[in-house]
Amino acid sequence: MKLAYYPGCSGEGTSKEYDVSTRAICEALGFTLTDIDDWSCCGSTPGHSLDHALSGALSARNLALASTMEADCVVTPCPSCLSNLKHAKHRMEDPAFKAKVDELLDEPTPALPEPYSVLQVIVEKLSMEEIAAKVKKPLKGLKVACYYGCLMVRPPKVMQFDDYENPMSLDNLLVALGAEVVPFPLKTECCGASLGVVDKEVTSKLSGRILERAKQFGANCVVSACPLCQMNLDLRQSQAEEAMGQKFELPIFYYTQLLGLALGLDDSALMMNKLVVSPHALLKSLDAPAEAVAPEAKAEPKAEDKSDEGAAS
Repeated sequence: MKLAYYPGCSGEGTSKEYDVSTRAICEALGFTLTDIDDWSCCGSTPGHSLDHALSGALSARNLALASTMEADCVVTPCPSCLSNLKHAKHRMEDPAFKAKVDELLDEPTPALPEPYSVLQVIVEKLSMEEIAAKVKKPLKGLKVACYYGCLMVRPPKVMQFDDYENPMSLDNLLVALGAEVVPFPLKTECCGASLGVVDKEVTSKLSGRILERAKQFGANCVVSACPLCQMNLDLRQSQAEEAMGQKFELPIFYYTQLLGLALGLDDSALMMNKLVVSPHALLKSLDAPAEAVAPEAKAEPKAEDKSDEGAAS
């Protein structure tokens, strides 16, 4: 399957390990990624916060470039980029909005292709049984809290992926890889996002609450699909510990890193050393015999935990 790939700005810097591991696991799974030629920033949070038309134009430009490629679909690993790309396509259905975007771009935009997350393509094009059959190193010993963040599945009308209240795509994938997925009621709660730049206290408390609950439910690591979420939970974990008055010491993996690990990919393709909270002691526990029991292929949806309902966020 040929995929037009929008890496996003963070993939060239703060989340380099996400981009590198995404490319590696896609190749291993039989997907061909081709970068969109001359792609540019989608505007991220500041763009759509200040000007919807400008944000739409930035994203529409990239989708228009992708439309000229011989690809089955457009994908990006970043939920923030995905949200901007999807909102742009959704808003372009309004002729008045499209006219504003076309004016900013100096030419009419063509019919835009639908963008998808890399995660969505993986879990919708491959069955969990197919993925489990490719596992060379089951992730036995990992107790994972799957953290989706705010944007991967919301708003449901635009994102059109998974259950927006209790998503299970990451849960099912990690079970197929042999990990134990713990119940996690905060899987779609906000980590503070880019507020960490202007209000460290808010982000520290929100991220700290997520880490605290993950540990309370028995997780020894967290898996994320979002560069900003991963940064807040990993790079800023010491700030969260200070805000909550406790130690977490939870490695925060990208799902692509754990998928690559299970598929037997080289360390150079996973860049585990780039994680701030060291995962190496935990990963040593995965040196189980190769003849370990094959992982089951699907997780059952977890019952919603209401104990945090109404808590401050």
